[in-house]
Amino acid sequence: MAHRLTLLSPHVAGPAPTSLNALCSHAPASSQESSVLPSRAGLLPGAHSDLSPAPTEEVVRRKSSSIVEFFSLVTRSSNIPAGDSVPEFVEKPQPVTAPEGDKAVFRARVQGNPKPHISWKRESGIPIKESAKIFYDSINKEHVLKLEPLTSDDSDNYKCIASNDHADAIYTVSLLVTEGQEKMDFKKMLKKRAPPAPKKKQKKVANEKEMLEILSKVPKKDFEKVCMEYGFTDFRGLLRKLKEMKKKVEVEAIRILKPLEDKETKVDTTVVFDCIMELKDPNVKMIWIKGTEPLRIQYSLGKYDVKQMGTKYMLVISNVNMNDAGIYSLSVGDKRMSAELTVLDEPLKFLGEMKPVKVTERQTAVFEIRLSKKEPNFVWKFNGKELKRDDKYEITVSEDGLTHTLKIKDARLSDSGEFSAEAGNLVQKAQLTIDRIPIKFVSNLKNVRVKERSRACLECELTSKDVTLRWKKDGQLLMHGTKYSMNHEGKRAELIIEDAQLSDGGEYTVVAMQDGDPTEYYSTAIVTVEERLATVKSGMSDVHAATGSPAELCVVLNDEKVEGVWLKDGKEITDLPGVQIVKQGAVHKLIFPSMGPEHEGKYTFRAKGAESEASVFIADPPTIDPSVLEALAAHPITVKVGHTAHIKVPFRGKPLPKVTWYKDGMEVTEEERVSMERGEDQALLTISNCVREDSGLILLKLKNDHGSATATLHLSVLDRPKPPQGRVEFLELSGSCVHMKWKAPKDNGGRPVTQFIVERRAVGKKSWIKIGEVDGKVTNFSTNKVEEGKAYQFRILAVNSEGVSDPLETEEVFAGNPIEPPGFASQPQVTDVTKEAVTITWNAPTQDGGAPVLGYIVERRKKGSNLWVPVNKDPIQGTKCTVDGLLEDTEYEFRVIAVNKAGPGQPSVPSSSVVAKDPVKPPGLVQDLHVSDSSNSSISLAWREPAEGDPPSGYILEMRAEDTKEWSKCTKIPISGTCYTVGGLTERQKYFFRIRAVNEAGVGEPVELDEGVRAMPPPDFPRPPTNLRLFEEVPNTVTLTWNHSPDVQEDNEAHYVIMKRDASTATWYTAAERVFSNKYTVTGLLPGRKYYFRVVARNEIGDSEPLDSKDTWLINKDQIQDLSAKLKPYEKKDWRHAPRFVTPLKPHTVLRGQDCTMTCAFLGNPRPTVTLYKGDVNITANSKFWYNSTSGVCTLVIPTCTLKDSGDYSVLVENELGKDRSGCTLTVYDKDDKSIVASITESLQKKSKHLM
Repeated sequence: MAHRLTLLSPHVAGPAPTSLNALCSHAPASSQESSVLPSRAGLLPGAHSDLSPAPTEEVVRRKSSSIVEFFSLVTRSSNIPAGDSVPEFVEKPQPVTAPEGDKAVFRARVQGNPKPHISWKRESGIPIKESAKIFYDSINKEHVLKLEPLTSDDSDNYKCIASNDHADAIYTVSLLVTEGQEKMDFKKMLKKRAPPAPKKKQKKVANEKEMLEILSKVPKKDFEKVCMEYGFTDFRGLLRKLKEMKKKVEVEAIRILKPLEDKETKVDTTVVFDCIMELKDPNVKMIWIKGTEPLRIQYSLGKYDVKQMGTKYMLVISNVNMNDAGIYSLSVGDKRMSAELTVLDEPLKFLGEMKPVKVTERQTAVFEIRLSKKEPNFVWKFNGKELKRDDKYEITVSEDGLTHTLKIKDARLSDSGEFSAEAGNLVQKAQLTIDRIPIKFVSNLKNVRVKERSRACLECELTSKDVTLRWKKDGQLLMHGTKYSMNHEGKRAELIIEDAQLSDGGEYTVVAMQDGDPTEYYSTAIVTVEERLATVKSGMSDVHAATGSPAELCVVLNDEKVEGVWLKDGKEITDLPGVQIVKQGAVHKLIFPSMGPEHEGKYTFRAKGAESEASVFIADPPTIDPSVLEALAAHPITVKVGHTAHIKVPFRGKPLPKVTWYKDGMEVTEEERVSMERGEDQALLTISNCVREDSGLILLKLKNDHGSATATLHLSVLDRPKPPQGRVEFLELSGSCVHMKWKAPKDNGGRPVTQFIVERRAVGKKSWIKIGEVDGKVTNFSTNKVEEGKAYQFRILAVNSEGVSDPLETEEVFAGNPIEPPGFASQPQVTDVTKEAVTITWNAPTQDGGAPVLGYIVERRKKGSNLWVPVNKDPIQGTKCTVDGLLEDTEYEFRVIAVNKAGPGQPSVPSSSVVAKDPVKPPGLVQDLHVSDSSNSSISLAWREPAEGDPPSGYILEMRAEDTKEWSKCTKIPISGTCYTVGGLTERQKYFFRIRAVNEAGVGEPVELDEGVRAMPPPDFPRPPTNLRLFEEVPNTVTLTWNHSPDVQEDNEAHYVIMKRDASTATWYTAAERVFSNKYTVTGLLPGRKYYFRVVARNEIGDSEPLDSKDTWLINKDQIQDLSAKLKPYEKKDWRHAPRFVTPLKPHTVLRGQDCTMTCAFLGNPRPTVTLYKGDVNITANSKFWYNSTSGVCTLVIPTCTLKDSGDYSVLVENELGKDRSGCTLTVYDKDDKSIVASITESLQKKSKHLM
């Protein structure tokens, strides 16, 4: 639904209209004139009234004084999308009032989204005249309507219409065109207008006649004002009289000089009625009339036109037709003139002949014919078919309607033929001939260079699209197919060579022809195909895939056009079952839908310039057939004791898995009875000579990189049962019955126990007698085959299908009141030995078993034998026995068994072994036990045979560590030689040793080393130091330095001894002991004496060769000789003073592992106390540092320096009078520390230069 919104904005140049019709009046200015008298209220603000007569200049009257301006909006929809808007006038057109011959310009600026379209119209519907200019001012962004020059017909209301998809915005303004000999310059009039005059006295006129003359010269709008100025109040009476006076003047003011004349004309011509009149009042009303009806000239759409040239008044009738014939009149005031128009009709005919036309293709062909008169039924035909006006044919008629023109645009060959013009029954024909345009190549074929397997494209463009094309290669015609694709669209043509090969290179030609033209037009180009080489963008990787699973090998080249071949183990793949070869652009794939063993191998992909290799492996996780697993779980593997168990488990897996066997959770390892094998498809565990303990849960674990599998089975080794479980419980023990019970065997041997066998024997007897048996489910037994008071022993044996168990034996029990065999006799002692007999004695047992001992049985056996042989059949009375009949040099043992009523007791402990031979003396003391060698883990000892006793058969060597009191044998058996090395000792541990000689007669007394021996290489005398040097650092002292003895550096206990000797004596005195550094300052020397000095290296073994000074050293007297001569009387003097350093500490740089000796000298009285510091830490009592302070010389020794010893060291000396401090820096460096080594080397070089 459209919505109209109209905004009115009237502008009134004259009196305000008294009604809405007057305000919005759109009637042309020429057809109406306001008849409403103005009132005081109708004057616009600022309007002036001047009652004085107008000046002599001509007053210009406007046909209409109404100015129109209003706006309306017609909307098309109520919903406007976001961002869109209806048209809006940013700058509105303004109403224009201008005189004839001038120009009128309307300007408008609009906005809206979408962008509005602007059009201009006249409200009356009359088209805007052709001379008008409608354009867009891009500089000011304004839409402009310009009318020039203006005529009275241009007076109208003009609409500016701005339209878009949402609404039409219409702004209407008026154009008033005024008439007059001169244009009114309103600006000049405004400039000339004087300011309001002061109020004048009322003007006076003589009579009413004079007043009428004044009003006749005043505009209507000023009538009332003028009357008031002259004091006339009868305004309406004067107005009526003024109208009557004007009518009289009008009757006399029209003078016709030339009346209208009859006219005769032809159809379609223009006729003009004209007359000449003199009019006193130019505004007199004129009306043209046809017949009795007034002509509506402004709505005739140009049919009628009224013109005036001076006193000549004209009516112009255009396009005269038969209906225009009739009487035309002109009414002027109260006069009227008339004339008749006669329209003549003539026969229709062609005023010429159509001529044949010949044009070149695509030009415009024109046929033209002229008629004698207008013919509405005129048609053009082509080959008998009527033509209509369209894009191809332009059909026009001249303004007089007599000349007909046919234009054939863009003439083509198909337009050749016969064209005819038909008017009524008249026909004219002519032939149209079309000449073809020569074909030209707008763009020729261009040489092309492509890679092999690429697409090559040859293109050209012709001047015509209506051509027939043929393509040739090296002169041979090409046919359309899969290889060549020939496209022809419009004026463009192309030849596409798909998958270009090297053989496709050559000269290609396109030949073009057209209908009606025998000429062949052609263009040629060269196609070059280059061999295509590729590189591998992404190569293959080895593939591990399970059997039956899909897998693929993939190679990505940098060129999708390059082909390649696949090889397996060096042979090209042509027909490999289960393999697909796929190419997807630059991606080449070898696909295995279902992997199998036949697909394993090394694969190669080869293309021009590229190659990639990879291997395919079966990657199956180990699997065991479920039926096998079920069978193993349901049926244990059974084997008899001593037999071999073969456990075989088939499997599948690749690569072959690692096989691990477990028994009862513990991994099985190969040993003498166990072997494990892994085949291609099975795992085998073999256990030979099975024992019952081999029974249990067997677990097989298979594992490779792709998974694992397990199998569980039970191995049952069948054996005779284990003995019944004891202890046997006797439920009854009497002279008439023995009742016992026991527990079933803990292990039945893998088979059910079928029965238990019960046996017995009397105490002292060796043979067992079966006394009964019970079912395997019964575990108790009774017997009455016993004697009162007799001791018995029972045993129970379990029986299954595999055999009889070992027996469960009871302790000895008595039937009834118990009589036990006697206890142990004492160990027999050998009292005499000969080569034929041995005499032994023993003591009776402490327990007789409840019955007296009846005697003793003596048994003997050879040493090492288990067979005891009784010496006597009947018991021996007494506790002494001589055993004869012995073999000489044979070693025997003897034992004794006491016998009472209950039987023999337990044998005694065997006697010490004795050799049947004449008596031998035991060895004496071992001689000269000493250490022959030693190392960090062993000590070697040597000795000599004893000098007394019979020769020993060996030696028992014993030792003990320093921290224990217990002696242990160094060997399990006696040592046969006279030397032995004890190994496995702890380094530097002290050990004590003793040794005893042993022979058949016994063991000799031990001999012990005098002192312990350490497990270390044997010490030696140390090597002497070298290069002794003497110099004085502190007055009245001598400082000694020397080169270290290697043995002192290696042995922490080794040290130096410093000695001195007065040159006048031969006695050496020790100056210092336990000096560990290679520097020492000797003090306490007497002035004026000469001394020799000696340095000796000392270790646990002893002293090295001495290192002596070559020359004597003299201690200066410091002019003591003169003191005696200059002795003065003794004067008591205070010798006390605060301590001070005379020789301070010096910086030291030491290699790690070397000793550092720091020395300083000081004076002070009383004697100062000395405190040593490292940094701020007191190190005086630190055992790591050694220091000595004697006679004002302080020596600090840091043995075996480490990197941690680096730092600042100082010595503080103080007494009651003050203190002093001296410090230095110690730098310990590593031999690999190049910066320190370099700085030391540099300082040494500087010193050497200074000395030189």
